[in-house]
Amino acid sequence: MGRKVLILNQDYSALSICSVPKAFLLVYLNKAELVAESSSYFLRTVSAEFPMPTVIRLHRYIHLPYKGVMMTRQNIFKRDGHRCVYCGFHGELTLDHVMPKSRGGRTSWDNLVTACKRCNTRKGDYTPEEASMPMRHRPFKPSFIMFLRDYSGATDDSWMPFLAKREKVS
Repeated sequence: MGRKVLILNQDYSALSICSVPKAFLLVYLNKAELVAESSSYFLRTVSAEFPMPTVIRLHRYIHLPYKGVMMTRQNIFKRDGHRCVYCGFHGELTLDHVMPKSRGGRTSWDNLVTACKRCNTRKGDYTPEEASMPMRHRPFKPSFIMFLRDYSGATDDSWMPFLAKREKVS
């Protein structure tokens, strides 16, 4: 049961993603309400059948002071589609600083990209322009909603009304 459920805050803003068993438990314990359910899948026990949640809403508002995407190696790989931004290869991936650290480049969303070992070695201590290695796309910091919608794996169609809302720029 690898399906995921979108968790909404009390004000219907996207909060997180969890597993189906966790979502069912929150609904069963009356800590959340079922907003959308799967039309083709059900949770079955020996004596009962329950709708499988796809979207739930918490009964209490959860205040999150910072709702952003953590900059981790795996999140940068996800943002770049697990492909080298220089050649498009999808094996032996590393992180590359667009502006090399030795030349003042920072470790940030806007300066880190996914690169295969071959391209990273070839680029060395140069910028992509100096190494004549154009990038397929420029690095950027994804918003929280964008990350949930585009990079969290399989999303359900029932999530879209909650993830398509206007995003706040962070």
